[in-house]
Amino acid sequence: MAEENITRLELNGKELILIGTAHVSKQSAEQVKEVIEAEKPDSVCVELDTQRYQAIMSGNRYKEMDIFKIIKEKKAGFFLMNLLISSYQKRLAKQFGIKPGQEMIQGIESAKEVGADLVLADRNIQVTFSRIWHGIGLWGKLQLMVQILMSFFNNEEIEEEELEKMKSQDMLNSMLDDFSKAFPKLKVPLIDERDQYLAQKIKDAPGEKIVAVLGAAHVPGIKTEIYKDHDLKALAKTPQKAKRPKIIPWLIPIIVLSIIGYTFYVNRAVALEQTLTWVLWNGSLSALGVLLAFGHPLTILTAFLVSPLSSLNPLLAAGWFAGFVEAFIRRPNVRDFENVSEDIYSFKGLWSNKVTRILLVVVFANLGSTLGAVIGGTEVVRLFLRTIGG
Repeated sequence: MAEENITRLELNGKELILIGTAHVSKQSAEQVKEVIEAEKPDSVCVELDTQRYQAIMSGNRYKEMDIFKIIKEKKAGFFLMNLLISSYQKRLAKQFGIKPGQEMIQGIESAKEVGADLVLADRNIQVTFSRIWHGIGLWGKLQLMVQILMSFFNNEEIEEEELEKMKSQDMLNSMLDDFSKAFPKLKVPLIDERDQYLAQKIKDAPGEKIVAVLGAAHVPGIKTEIYKDHDLKALAKTPQKAKRPKIIPWLIPIIVLSIIGYTFYVNRAVALEQTLTWVLWNGSLSALGVLLAFGHPLTILTAFLVSPLSSLNPLLAAGWFAGFVEAFIRRPNVRDFENVSEDIYSFKGLWSNKVTRILLVVVFANLGSTLGAVIGGTEVVRLFLRTIGG
């Protein structure tokens, strides 16, 4: 049996066998089967969390989606990013005629065949995305969305030999590699913390012989972290918003309204210009976001009307209103939900599927509204300074 991509470790009387895989490689899946059948381990650890395991086992999980609930719980951005990254992996897998995550499926099936315990060893994907999303800011989110969307225009096929070379990165890491270089802090939640989580789960697995099926990017880190103790509860916590006085989120709207109010007494014409500037920048950029998502005309109008007001209220977001309107007018049918997993393969499908279009409407409307508030607020201040200085 070839030992390429296999790492063997001894720890506290346990034999640990780490298989480094490429997540869309037929060779990787075959190697997983070969190793588990030959070693007959007590436990098989796979780089999956409960959510991804259920997705793999249930086939088309999108049938159970509640689009209104996703918008209401403010998860549209997370869900859309998850879908986009998933689509990249699926397109590669489709090229090679295998299922996405086939090596993980093989690990699950082989564990059952040899009677080994199955251990879902990865951290919840939403925790990882939450930690990433929390640390990149508005500009970072814009860059991330653009980079992922641009992947749809790359139709270049990859030879399987080249794919094997990609084993130095798992699929999630390869999607975000360039972005991680621009934002070095992302390496911590994306790779380092998951290395620690995976290492702890692997060494805690029952039995004396453990096989772990992993994206090869994690193997070097796990080889180091496996000899340390890690707090799984701490690693599994979603980032908490920094505690700050409740007044702080209201400072920008208070300042904007105060400036416009004061200007009204000094120069009514300038105050009206400030108000118009605020409305146009907020409304126009949020509406433009909806337009780019191919939203319904009434959805575009909703974003335009709501954004200038929602930007003055930290408890509201233009994207929520636009998303609800889009979902109400163009309510997704059963077919839309069933086809999500196929439609996300292509740029056209992503925009034409009613489910993914709603997610795009929410995200783009919110990004446009935020950008509009920054530019509009700056213009309000500039007009105010020009007035008192003149």
